[in-house]
Amino acid sequence: MSYLSQSRIASNAAMFQRMAQAAASEQFTTDPNSWASIHARTWAAAPGWDAAWESALVAHGDDPEYDPGTDEAVITDQMILSEVQTIGDTP
Repeated sequence: MSYLSQSRIASNAAMFQRMAQAAASEQFTTDPNSWASIHARTWAAAPGWDAAWESALVAHGDDPEYDPGTDEAVITDQMILSEVQTIGDTP
């Protein structure tokens, strides 16, 4: 586990957009952007996400413009949906 990687996931623009969209699709919030922001540190700490993130960065080490947040093979939509459902509408 890497807190630095988790912090980078939480502040990644693409991950924020993906999480907000998943929250919108679940329809338990009327403000998915606020939901994604409020819970960013929680969803970024989902088990295995930091390891997947770090592994992707190593695999693409020669590409300075690579963004794991836009790579749907790193943190999949199913992983995102599962985390959104786990967090739900908790305050």
